[in-house]
Amino acid sequence: MGQDYYAVLELTRSARDADIKKAYRKLALKNHPYKNREPWAAEKFKQLAEAYDVLSDPLKKGVYDKFGEEGLKGGIPLEFGKDTPWTEGYVFHGNPDKVFREFFGGDNPFNEFYTSAGAEVNMAFGGLRGRGVKKQDPPIERDLYLSLEDLFYGCTKKIKISRRVMNEDGHASTVKDKILTINVQPGWKQGTRITFQREGDQGPNIIPADIIFIVKEKIHPRFKREDDNLVYVASIPLGKALAGCTVDVRTLDERLLNIPINDIVHPKYFKVVPGEGMPLPKDPTRKGDLIMYFDVVFPAHLTPAKKKLLREALLT
Repeated sequence: MGQDYYAVLELTRSARDADIKKAYRKLALKNHPYKNREPWAAEKFKQLAEAYDVLSDPLKKGVYDKFGEEGLKGGIPLEFGKDTPWTEGYVFHGNPDKVFREFFGGDNPFNEFYTSAGAEVNMAFGGLRGRGVKKQDPPIERDLYLSLEDLFYGCTKKIKISRRVMNEDGHASTVKDKILTINVQPGWKQGTRITFQREGDQGPNIIPADIIFIVKEKIHPRFKREDDNLVYVASIPLGKALAGCTVDVRTLDERLLNIPINDIVHPKYFKVVPGEGMPLPKDPTRKGDLIMYFDVVFPAHLTPAKKKLLREALLT
């Protein structure tokens, strides 16, 4: 009687593809020579590899199910052979490590516990503290560009990501899209980090990476942000800088402020308008300040009469 591949994998003949993968994964890890030091482990590991090599392939499995090991290895009857390339019989390549590597996608699940020479990692001095420990992929960081209006009011951003997701069999994976929702809070600052835990690519031997979005502020046409304050530069002519004026400022929430400037605007002068800055992150009902600086515009030329008036006003 030929070898029973189903029995090798501890399965019944009604086993599905997912059952076959699950059984091989469990038994191959259990009987791998790196982990199982019993003298029979290497031969058992090889038998598992051959059984999986046959039962995971629909053509080989179909021939085996109909004709058994003898038919699979000894050749297929002619009436069946025209539909399959296995007319000369199946021969296992004899390399269980090849099957093992291909199953785990090239990863060695024992890397965490064994050196390249097969020696166990010393657990007592800074090594791993137990078997079965998985390593998490390093975090994936992405910039999230937001306008000052987004950060003033708060908003909701929906970001589509593509990542690998494990299939139901626990081994193969598929690329799927997912929408991540970020609820931007009023007053968030540049550098704020939003973390979505374990939303990176999934895999059989890894903990998915965290995805981190880092807030970046877009350049604004009117304001520059400094902490919780907003900086505004107003251009005024020299005459108004000396004699006083009113400056109109359109706020982020579209109000029009009329700011009286009664002081002489000198090169180091600035004006603070309390409570017209950005919302405070811990208490959005409170706001920072609006800080106004001035760009004094000098006249391109003056008539002799105006120069005389200036000399009389300023130099006497």
